[in-house]
Amino acid sequence: MYTTSQKLTAEFLGTFALVFFGEGAACAVQYIHGALDANLLIVALAHGLAIAAFFAALARVSGAHFNPAITIGAWATKRMNTVEAAMFWVAQFAGAIAAAYLLRAVLPEEAWRNVALGAPVLVRDFPKWAGMALEATATFFVVFVFFATTSDEHESPTASAGLAIGATYAAGILVALPFTTGALNPARAVGPWLASGMHLANQGVYWVGPLAGGFLAGLLYDSLYLTKKIAD
Repeated sequence: MYTTSQKLTAEFLGTFALVFFGEGAACAVQYIHGALDANLLIVALAHGLAIAAFFAALARVSGAHFNPAITIGAWATKRMNTVEAAMFWVAQFAGAIAAAYLLRAVLPEEAWRNVALGAPVLVRDFPKWAGMALEATATFFVVFVFFATTSDEHESPTASAGLAIGATYAAGILVALPFTTGALNPARAVGPWLASGMHLANQGVYWVGPLAGGFLAGLLYDSLYLTKKIAD
């Protein structure tokens, strides 16, 4: 068994890695190409690979949520209590914020300034309700895949589960990034926002959307599959 401090450190490190590699890739592409728009595929792969790698490394310690939306799904399905969920959230947000400030400190200003460290923004004239729905739907599938590959008969997390979760996250970014910047994770949104000094606009899109998606994904998975298996 791992201690609470070990679990929280794992969540901190995993979320730190997600922001460091994901938003670091966005900054690097912008710096190399000198354009305001980062390469969609590179940014999506960087996020997905970071999740896959650190899930494989840390899932046995904390479950490798690295996302408040997954944690709220675990809380909604009574896999963890309120205090545990709150502590996971603190660790996740701390990791995201620390990674964003590190990127700001070590990268040239022209590398991070034009993409605001990957801070999420809605594309011009894109409705807030549509952005919220897009974030919620993409996050729903990330959390659903997380539950499907880590629950029931899966006694211990496997590397293939991490690949599935990372691939789903990358696919979500491929769809959402042109319109919402593809956060799919409130911690990944808040860290770059704070470090870049941006005004925290459209917060509902990046809080309500992903958290609602994660909440519903957890409940739907359990109601459709987990309870059915237990009843059988």
